[in-house]
Amino acid sequence: MESQSAAAPAAPAAAPYMRDRFGCCFHNWIAQQHRDLNELLVAVSTDSGDAEKLRSLAGKNIQHFRDYLEVRSQLAQHDAPSFFCPSWCTSFEDSFLWIGGCSDFKRSLSRRPTLAIRLVYSISGSDLEAWLTSGGRRGDDNSNGSGDNLSAISASQLKSINELHMKTARMEEKLSSRMASMQEEIADDPLALIARRRGRVGEESESVERVMKGHALSLARVLTEADEMRLATLREMVEEILTPLQAVEFLVNMKKLHLSIHEWGKRRDSVLGKV
Repeated sequence: MESQSAAAPAAPAAAPYMRDRFGCCFHNWIAQQHRDLNELLVAVSTDSGDAEKLRSLAGKNIQHFRDYLEVRSQLAQHDAPSFFCPSWCTSFEDSFLWIGGCSDFKRSLSRRPTLAIRLVYSISGSDLEAWLTSGGRRGDDNSNGSGDNLSAISASQLKSINELHMKTARMEEKLSSRMASMQEEIADDPLALIARRRGRVGEESESVERVMKGHALSLARVLTEADEMRLATLREMVEEILTPLQAVEFLVNMKKLHLSIHEWGKRRDSVLGKV
């Protein structure tokens, strides 16, 4: 009898264990972002003229993002719905999420992939305005003397960025439509009929478990597709459109944005008594 009593709690412990793994995955990623940001900032200040080193560093950051997404994808097979309302994020961060946003580029990328593109527009426009205000003129070198930072986006680069923006927006719309359809189908799928026929509200049922499991797996597939889009958008921007120095500056600004939102959200939750 004692052995049976000792073994009984094992099953319910699985859920908290998985939640801990989800939260650990996120917080490990936050820590990685801090390490990456420090390395990028050093490179901008000391190696801005070494294109090969900058290119290698940008690639290293992309690989870190890919590794994170692979872990997310594996965890999502166990409980994809948790990634759509993550308890490990602050409420302020959650307000920016788009299809399980991966809390990274990271809150830009992890919201909508197109927000990463809008960030380039914002940074380049702000840099150019500041440079012109300080006395610079079009045709002069920009503030870092290289003519190669984000204020120096060329016409051909801008064309490529616009094309990436339009392509990514179309892909976003398709995934958003799929999510909307999945949410609307609750009135048509077996859950509606089961709820109607059950004598007690929320009564357990093998049929309900099957439907919920199927829905969770569908969410996992959508999450994986969204993450793949985030990664593809980042890679095209960093590896194919921007120069090595522009790419590193872009990554610096994205990481600063994500990490700042995380810290601001923590402070806000603390003020509101949520932690």
